[in-house]
Amino acid sequence: MDAKTAEGTAPEGVRSKLRGEESSDQQQEQSERSGGNDKRDRDTSEPPDKRRKWERGGRLQHGSRGRGDKKKNLGRREHFREKLDRRGRNDAEQSKRRKIDEGGDKVNSVLPAAFSKEEIDSDERKPKRKVAVLLGYSGTGYKGMQIDTKERTIEGDLFTAFVAAGAISKANADDPKKSSLVRCARTDKGVHAAGNVISLKLIIEDPDIVEKINSHLSSQIRVWGIERTTGSFSCYQACDSRWYEYLIPTHSFLPPHPSSFLGKKMVELAEQNGELEELNKRQEEVANFWPEVEEKYIKPILETLDDSIRPLVEKALYEVDGIRAAFCDTMSEAAGGKGPSNGINGSHSLEPPQGNQTISDSSNGQPILDATAEIPDEVKSKEEAEVKDILPNIEGTDHVIVKVEAEDGITPLPDTTANKQALEAAIKTLKKAYLEAKKAYRISPARKARVQEALDQYVGTRSFHNYTVQKKFKDPSAKRHIKSFKVAETPIMINGTEWLSLKVHGQSFMMHQIRKMVSMAALVVRCGCPMSRITESFDNVVVRIPKAPGLGLLLERPIFESYNTRQADVHGREQINFDKHRAKIDDFKQKEIYERIFREEEEGNQEIQGNHGNHFNSFFTHVDNYKEPTFLYLTSGGIAATQEPGHSSKGKGKQQDKWNEMESEDEAGGDEEG
Repeated sequence: MDAKTAEGTAPEGVRSKLRGEESSDQQQEQSERSGGNDKRDRDTSEPPDKRRKWERGGRLQHGSRGRGDKKKNLGRREHFREKLDRRGRNDAEQSKRRKIDEGGDKVNSVLPAAFSKEEIDSDERKPKRKVAVLLGYSGTGYKGMQIDTKERTIEGDLFTAFVAAGAISKANADDPKKSSLVRCARTDKGVHAAGNVISLKLIIEDPDIVEKINSHLSSQIRVWGIERTTGSFSCYQACDSRWYEYLIPTHSFLPPHPSSFLGKKMVELAEQNGELEELNKRQEEVANFWPEVEEKYIKPILETLDDSIRPLVEKALYEVDGIRAAFCDTMSEAAGGKGPSNGINGSHSLEPPQGNQTISDSSNGQPILDATAEIPDEVKSKEEAEVKDILPNIEGTDHVIVKVEAEDGITPLPDTTANKQALEAAIKTLKKAYLEAKKAYRISPARKARVQEALDQYVGTRSFHNYTVQKKFKDPSAKRHIKSFKVAETPIMINGTEWLSLKVHGQSFMMHQIRKMVSMAALVVRCGCPMSRITESFDNVVVRIPKAPGLGLLLERPIFESYNTRQADVHGREQINFDKHRAKIDDFKQKEIYERIFREEEEGNQEIQGNHGNHFNSFFTHVDNYKEPTFLYLTSGGIAATQEPGHSSKGKGKQQDKWNEMESEDEAGGDEEG
């Protein structure tokens, strides 16, 4: 028996040994033919330091030769000798599929269960066509657009409706991949879409198929139309660009309170850099807001407070600890600030809060404020939770906070003892007054022009590495092209609060990009920062930009101009265009999207844990009181101020870890990804 025959019949371990011996014999033969001049044929009697690294033995650097424990790449011949066990692999796959067919893996699936073989055989076979489904939805209560067998998603409800309406056969009802389902733009949980597109193969012989599909959907999801496409159509690949809209209250553009951490730093660094006059000029259209609020609404309340409570209330309201700030969508509301009206003040066009309020002395432990309107239980619990979050900030003072059980208020207490009930009531009253004053603000044309100027900085091709997660300046994928970013001419008035509509048109967007763009523009405007700070963020620098609340974001519509002109018209297909459904879309937007956004901001959503409303006020208040130099790039100190050497580093590590954790989490997955 020759060597090759022995190798072919021997077990794998023996074959490897035979191949090794054969390889050694070949090397020795080659060495003898070359007369022993091969450089690799070295005298092992040489001192170790004279040998090459791979000849000395031991662990070598990655990529070095001679490492015995490193698995070598197989050559083509050896690769085919190491044949895969395809039969075993197929048996495993078939076993898994049988388990799925029996329902073993679909007990908790939100998708339709697989039909029995008898039902599939009895189902009439109908032709499938490649189509584009035009739809809109309100994302409230859904875990996003992308299908998930364990969570309720937009695509999951759509697919179930397709099966129920007969647009997908029973044979394909257990797996969306069988229908070649592709989405145009993926939206995150809670994000809405007035217009989106999915492409897949559907049975569309029934002329009433759209109405039948909608009959199996909730009012939050509507199919506008179904257009037959070319066979190779993919809505993701064919999409040229996308329009997004972001709704934001105008009080988000008010300057930070002068006594907040950021408000103080703005004045301090402007004076150090000799830019206080320029800062005041950029804030002149909002120069009277805070003094007016303090004089008309806050000062009268403070004057009625007992001496044992007043300093504690001021400390709780004006020295909020920013370390607990969490830049996410569902964060608890933090208190606004108050203090001396020095430095930069703000605003104009202030309307007094609605409702009659009576102020009474708190020294006897009675409530500070009696509101004529009854407060709902959920609002009461929300306010109580907020006050409890604030009280720890004033511990450690000379005052002792106690709960007074005596209802008659005659229990004698030391001068340094504060009535806890009265303190909570006072904080609650002042917080409400600040929030109502903000909601009464009406933006001026000059302020709105500054907002537009900030948005104009994004137009063109820019490196948005600071506007997403895990992207570097040199990463080519961080470059995105923005076609336009516009503020609507007319603000929207809802329940006494004024909103602005911001619409951005771009080729594609990265995770969190739109929310960070809106956040940066709002922060630059409200802090009176030069617009050049936005363009600096496109350079090779690190700028920590918090993402604005996801509540106001919605996908307006995708654009398919290239497909419509080059493919649809040539092949006799209908163009993918939302304009023909404009009336229905506008009605849906108003009822199912806009009103939900306004309602959640005003009242919160009790179905979502931690969603207590006032998202925008909470977000910007947290930024204003974040007691680290992270956001000092919004001041006259510029980006260099974020590395302020004289600032205390206490707690900096925890804050940085918290920031990285917030920014890295894939929640909201790609809320604007696509």
